Amino acid sequence: MEGAGVSIRRSFPTANLEDLDPFLLLDHMGPIQFAPGQAVGFPDHPHRGFETVTYVLEGAMEHRDSKGNHGVLGPGDVQWMTAGSGVVHSEMPGEELRKKGGRLEGFQLWVNLPKAAKMTAPRYQEVAAERLPVVETPSKDAKVKVIAGESLGQHAAIETRTPMLYLHFTLQPGASVTQAVPAEYNAFAYAIDGAGLAGPTPLNEGHLAVFSKDGDRVELSNPASARKPFNVLLIAGAPIGEPVARYGPFVMNTKAEIYQAFEDYRTGRMGVIEAR
Repeated sequence: MEGAGVSIRRSFPTANLEDLDPFLLLDHMGPIQFAPGQAVGFPDHPHRGFETVTYVLEGAMEHRDSKGNHGVLGPGDVQWMTAGSGVVHSEMPGEELRKKGGRLEGFQLWVNLPKAAKMTAPRYQEVAAERLPVVETPSKDAKVKVIAGESLGQHAAIETRTPMLYLHFTLQPGASVTQAVPAEYNAFAYAIDGAGLAGPTPLNEGHLAVFSKDGDRVELSNPASARKPFNVLLIAGAPIGEPVARYGPFVMNTKAEIYQAFEDYRTGRMGVIEAR
């Protein structure tokens, strides 16, 4: 449980996998069915030193922050927030979800920033679902939504500081795809629903598979015997290779910088969210 009581599945950090440079965290929110008036989210909290990527599959999340930004993410939308030097923000269910109830499902990925960019000014990229390229294979049995990077000849609309891929594949039974991934990248696949293969490794719903670094491409497939499509995230990025000091919502390079982040938050230097 996170925030005000949101059920999540956390692939990392865990005791088995602390991080996967440059990635710091992957949370799968829900799916949760809320009754009218019961929807909860993530009240005001700070971040510094990294980026958060929120991808909504179902429902809506409303965002506010200490810089005066406000927006609502609906199904298929993505928000790429560079926290940089620090921001206080909230992520709460959309108004209709709060009033009428409904389902909420989505992901949050944390992407580290290199030392040179950790104190950059906060920045947001909010990209509606219709702006995210979706492309099918010639056989029409596989498609991909390109959130970051490139796949099947399509480039993402989102700019990233760290070279990376963030791809959502849907594979019908019997389908397979081969995705180019630079050999130096760390890469993993996460099964949203259904079951398939990440390379030779069976991958079931809610599980994550880390690819080996052999070669410059990876394969995802859904066996012909499967009874449903295989929805899977493929995420990969260039490692930063710097020391990581992290505590809660702050990720820096040294303990001293973490202490300074807490002091800056405590004294209001990261701002507050205006009353709404």
